Amino acid sequence: MTVTLGTNPIAWSNDDLPELGGETPLETCLFEAREAGFTGIELGNKFPRQADALRPILEAHRLSLISGWYSANLLDRSVEEEIAAMEPHLALLAALGCKVMVFCDTSGAVHGDRGTPLTQRPTLPEDAWPEFGRKLTAVGDHMAKRGVRLAYHHHMGTLVQSEAEVDLLMQHTGLSVGLLLDSGHMTVAGGDAAALARRYASRINHVHAKDVRRDVLQTVRDEDWSFLDGVIGGLFTVPGDGMVDFPRIFDALPKSYSGWMVVEAEQDPAKAHPLTYARLGYRNLWKFATGAGFEVRT
Repeated sequence: MTVTLGTNPIAWSNDDLPELGGETPLETCLFEAREAGFTGIELGNKFPRQADALRPILEAHRLSLISGWYSANLLDRSVEEEIAAMEPHLALLAALGCKVMVFCDTSGAVHGDRGTPLTQRPTLPEDAWPEFGRKLTAVGDHMAKRGVRLAYHHHMGTLVQSEAEVDLLMQHTGLSVGLLLDSGHMTVAGGDAAALARRYASRINHVHAKDVRRDVLQTVRDEDWSFLDGVIGGLFTVPGDGMVDFPRIFDALPKSYSGWMVVEAEQDPAKAHPLTYARLGYRNLWKFATGAGFEVRT
């Protein structure tokens, strides 16, 4: 029942739209993340990708590396090709003691294309799920041997976005494929994150805590915005600052969960001061976690 609170550098500088926070030094991000109270952080585009270079930087700020996003392409690659492609990333995470890899198949994905609305995202035909699941499981099995669990991130604009698609993912994969539960993405997708938490309690191995602004969500849907236009427009925010019912979601999480809870709220740092929102996110995440009966490791 003990969890650890972390954050993602996407509040300081955006990976999909590098001009958001492009001028912000990594040093500022790390200092402010620790200042806000977090003890871990996920990878971002300004982090060194060599373990010997990154380790002392994180240690200087008393931060652990939590994980890092990996974009897979299993519709076009064989299992062997995917394993070879992800080896540098896997090696970095393993060397720095990460227990999970944030993993998402981005074959044909539109979340990084500001000119493409979310309604044009790719979908997987029903008869393609068994093979997709087989390949994912093989990759997960390989990762498990290295001590890093695959945490599949359902994500807007990708093959696995809706609650029904998460069900198909879980149905067609083995136990080496864990589920990253993202409160914000599932809310935007129109699904029920709490129901998923109950249904797949034994498979959840990572949690992203992201809130959603109701008025912006309605505009995204009504005007068929792209994912990045939603981000720029303020679709996402930190826990407790939007419409997501975190007490309900956290009450549904298995009390055996003992991993990370990560504030991952991409915003335009020119509009949403990163340290201000990081502090708010930490306070609210701590409140929601302890309110649900979890002990927070500090």
